Amino acid sequence: MLYRLIAQIIIGILGLWLADRFIPGVYFSGPLFPKSWLGWDYFFTTLVFVGAILGFLNFFVKPILNLIALPLRIITLNLFSLVIAMALIWLVDVFSPELAIKGIVPLFWTTLILWGLSLFFSSPKKQNISS
Repeated sequence: MLYRLIAQIIIGILGLWLADRFIPGVYFSGPLFPKSWLGWDYFFTTLVFVGAILGFLNFFVKPILNLIALPLRIITLNLFSLVIAMALIWLVDVFSPELAIKGIVPLFWTTLILWGLSLFFSSPKKQNISS
C-alpha cells in the first residue's frame, strides 16, 4: 500500500514535469526542487509539492470517485475514468498558482501522460502457483 502511494507521487511529479516540457499550453512557473528543505514557503511552490498533491488525490480520492461513478464507467466502457482523472488534474491546476494548463486539449494530453506513466509503473500482481 505504501508502495502504491509513493508510486502515485512519483507519477504525479514525473507526469507534470513531462507535460510542462512537451505539451504546449502547460506551464509551471515554480522551481523543480526546493533549494533547501528548511524553507517551507519555498517548498510549497515547487513541482515536487504540486506533483505530490496530485499523487495524494490519485491515491485517496480517485478510488472513491471511481466507486461513485461505477454505473457511468460501465455504460461508457470505462471511458468516464478519463473524465475523473481530468477533473483531478484540473483541481490541482485551480489550487496551484504555479501550474497553468490553458485549455481542454493540454489537459487531455496531460491526463494521457499521467495515465501512461501509471500503466508503466503499475506492478503486476504476484501469482502464487502451488503444486
